[in-house]
Amino acid sequence: MSSSTELKLPPNNYLHDGYGWKSWLLTRDHKRIALLYLAAITFFFIIGGAFAVGIRLDLATPAGDMVTDDTYNKLFTMHGVMMVFFFLIPAVPATLGNFLLPLMIGAKDLAFPKINLASWYIYMIGSLFTLYAIIAGGLDTGWTFYTPFSTAASTSAVLPAGLGIFINGFSSILTGLNFIVTIHRMRAPGMTWFRLPLFIWAHYATSIIMILGTPVVAVTLVMVVAERAFHFGIFDPAVGGDPVLFQHLFWFYSHPAVYIMVLPSMGIISELIAAFCRKQIFGYTFVAFSSLGIAVLGFLVWGHHMFVAGESVYAALVFSLISFFVAIPSAVKVFNWTATMYKGSVEWATPMLYAIGFIGLFTIGGLTGLFLASIGIDVHVTDTYFVVAHFHYVMVGGTIMAYLGGLHYWWPKISGRMYPERLAKIAAVIVFVGFNLTFFPQFILGYLGMPRRYHAYPPEFQLLNVLSSAGASILAIGYLLPMFYFAWSLRYGPIAGSNPWGAVGLEWNTTSPPPTLNFEETPVVTWDAYEYPTPVEGHVA
Repeated sequence: MSSSTELKLPPNNYLHDGYGWKSWLLTRDHKRIALLYLAAITFFFIIGGAFAVGIRLDLATPAGDMVTDDTYNKLFTMHGVMMVFFFLIPAVPATLGNFLLPLMIGAKDLAFPKINLASWYIYMIGSLFTLYAIIAGGLDTGWTFYTPFSTAASTSAVLPAGLGIFINGFSSILTGLNFIVTIHRMRAPGMTWFRLPLFIWAHYATSIIMILGTPVVAVTLVMVVAERAFHFGIFDPAVGGDPVLFQHLFWFYSHPAVYIMVLPSMGIISELIAAFCRKQIFGYTFVAFSSLGIAVLGFLVWGHHMFVAGESVYAALVFSLISFFVAIPSAVKVFNWTATMYKGSVEWATPMLYAIGFIGLFTIGGLTGLFLASIGIDVHVTDTYFVVAHFHYVMVGGTIMAYLGGLHYWWPKISGRMYPERLAKIAAVIVFVGFNLTFFPQFILGYLGMPRRYHAYPPEFQLLNVLSSAGASILAIGYLLPMFYFAWSLRYGPIAGSNPWGAVGLEWNTTSPPPTLNFEETPVVTWDAYEYPTPVEGHVA
């Protein structure tokens, strides 16, 4: 890391280009919009985390005597809605993707700056409807909005919550459109497709899913709202509807949505592995095309969520087989990252710790996904805590580990300042330990038969539940620490310099923080992605 006590922040940077509230709320600078998203999704992460605290506290005793049944239903529902729709899906694309994509391809901004700003406002409007649903008594349908409970039986605030998520979907669609056009049309001279960073390949594949998948869930939620408001017979069997149709429509989007959350995170890990191993990514082309493979295959496996929902045996066999196939491109990434690390000059900086943690946790999540793709095992563990643990190993252990790793890696570029490295490493270890202590016991609970979404359980399950709740408290500390030291670094952190990690890539060829238009002159790319010199000389860790 560069010593920078004599350096100063560049006088002309995007943070200093106007200080008033109008200059931020009316900005068309992709970097400032990324920070607006960062503030918003951090707020919703805290809300979702608060609901998770309520869940784990209630599960500390077998009787579930802290809250009532109805309140518990609302706790896990609102935790899921906040985390999935307002944090996990936009976390990486809307923040790091928004900030870095133009910088990484040598562009001055995204293709449609006004649409980019509009996407943030749409996101905020959708979130306000959903927050109103929470204030107006909460939501108790589960984050999946399964019918006919959501269309008829539930007395909670389904309408505003569904409307909020529907509105929020347009934010994803516009962001995906903006990214695709920018990648196609605004690359710097010499930035060919196979010189693109793998972070860009991952966001390109993610944008395809956003554009093709999000309208499906949006229309599905419109039908739920319409049936609930006007009693149309779409999903409710009491009026001629079919609840299994809802599941087909919902999971046709929601399984690819898993990759909206994970694919950008995989892009981050590729950048971290290359930077801190000082090597080109092993099998760059395979890793790039594996992102597209995941995006395509992700649309073909939704039926594995419905093995016990009345699906035909033959359909279940086909979905089971394709679900095994979708693991192949994910495995390509993990094996290639491992091969890149082999005999690499590994630097154990904080971002690399998160990358290693991601690989371990995502591998566990991916392998247990194969268990759930096996029909016999899935029938046994469906709707148990085994599914909860698998989902969190992929989503939380994967997405959030990579998100935190990316924030630590690019924080010097975003803010122009460094954070306290020792404290950051401690936080990374706390997150890893706390996460495993929280969710690994849930695999055992699920296999032993504890159903998900129950807040009362047999006393023999208490030890594992207390262990899980204790792990959650450790995990919360690990998540809170970065918030404090990032805020501290904004004023007191050492000046970072333009390239504190000695990394390659266009984003490191401009100042930290970058100027409003990113580059003083349009860069010309004459090197391949991850072209690190061998051997490395003069790099100070």
